[in-house]
Amino acid sequence: MYPNLRIQLWKAGIRQNRLAKMLEMDETLLSRIVNGYREPSAEFRKKLSAILESDEGWLFQVVESPPLEPGRQKGKAATQES
Repeated sequence: MYPNLRIQLWKAGIRQNRLAKMLEMDETLLSRIVNGYREPSAEFRKKLSAILESDEGWLFQVVESPPLEPGRQKGKAATQES
């Protein structure tokens, strides 16, 4: 996930659908990139950093999800047995 990219989009007041049109790309593909499911190309990074007037390295700084607590599953609360 690229939280800095999401923050910068919010600060700039640009919605993803508008940005997709500016970049001449599919909204779904842009969403996958913003949410970290797809790796952006070098050309895309340059274009987007220019549009948002932000540092490319900062925009695309990867943040990993924190590890789950022992006994917890993703999306489910842990249950304790007595």
